[in-house]
Amino acid sequence: MTTPQGARARARTEIATAIKDEARRQLAAEGAAKLSLRAVARRLGMVSSALYRYFPSRDDLLTALIIDAYDSLGEAAEAAHAAVADAAPARRWVAVCEAVRGWALAHPHEYALIYGSPVPGYSAPETTIPPAARVAMVLIGILRDAFERRGLARTPVPAELAPESRRMADEVMPGLPPEVAVAMTAAWAQLFGLVGFEVFGQFKGVVEEREWFFRHAAAQLAHGVGLVFP
Repeated sequence: MTTPQGARARARTEIATAIKDEARRQLAAEGAAKLSLRAVARRLGMVSSALYRYFPSRDDLLTALIIDAYDSLGEAAEAAHAAVADAAPARRWVAVCEAVRGWALAHPHEYALIYGSPVPGYSAPETTIPPAARVAMVLIGILRDAFERRGLARTPVPAELAPESRRMADEVMPGLPPEVAVAMTAAWAQLFGLVGFEVFGQFKGVVEEREWFFRHAAAQLAHGVGLVFP
């Protein structure tokens, strides 16, 4: 039997979901910079004061949307990896990269929210960091697995970069050699650069066979971090 508290909690969750769904429609139509709590409330037939009980400010609503987007992207990457868990590390790497691209193409406005231009006046809180790291953690896990099996080629870094490479390995990617930490960071940036170029139309008139182009580029990133295809 449903308790009154359970019914209220369910109703609150449903209303919060409706608010976020309407906010996503605004993102698609107007962009994150023009997101308005009053406009969301008006579209839902709510008074603004009622909506503020769920999201006290525009920034709180933006944060909720950003966390949802990162989590959705992370779930896609994790599911893709789980589906090929028995494959060679390089194959798993490419599968995860392709899942990132697939999610971004299916959710361009949410991708723009987390990887597009910063929203004026908004500063993301630390609560967004763990969701934002989910894709990177999957890729780092692949590299760590390959390294433990002696399946990583390593490219030395310049002496000037050695202290920074050690810091990156110690603080961000424990268990990986410093030179791999550097290569992983570069590949991570390049992955989202490739995806962003496609989502934001930068490949128009340049790349036509984009699926195969991306697959090839993802394989090159795998080589760059030291993964070897069987």
